[in-house]
Amino acid sequence: METLSLNQATTIVDAALATARESACAPLSVAVLDAGGHLVAFKREDNSGILRPQIAQAKAWGALGMGIGSRALAQRAEAAPAFFAALTDISAGRIVPVAGGVLIRDSDDHVIGAVGVSGDHPEKDEVCAAAGIARAGLKADVG
Repeated sequence: METLSLNQATTIVDAALATARESACAPLSVAVLDAGGHLVAFKREDNSGILRPQIAQAKAWGALGMGIGSRALAQRAEAAPAFFAALTDISAGRIVPVAGGVLIRDSDDHVIGAVGVSGDHPEKDEVCAAAGIARAGLKADVG
C-alpha cells in the first residue's frame, strides 16, 4: 500500500487552492491528513474565517474515521441524527458531516488519507478537494 507523501499533500493543497481561485470561490482553508489522521499539509488563504482550519480538518478526519466522504456522512446524518449526535460526542467534535471531506485513494484503491476543504459552499469545497487529489495523480472518493 502506498503512503501519502509530503510532496503529494502539498500538491493537493496548492491545486485545490488554484482551482478555488479559477472558480472565484471564497477564501478557503485546505487540510490534508494521512491515513492515520495526522495533518500532513495545510494552508489557510487570507481572509478565510477563523474556524475554517478546524472545519477543514474535521471534514477530512470524519471521512477517514467513517471510511466514506463527508457528502455521504451528511446523508447518513440526516437519516440517523441520534447516531451522529453520539458520534460527535465520541469524537470530541472532530467530525463535520458536510460535503468537502474527500478520501484519497491510491492506484490499488487503498485509502491513504483525506482532504478537507472549508470556506465556500460545501459542493464547491468538495470540487476543489477532488481537483487537488487528481492533480497529485491519486483518486478522489467523495462518498
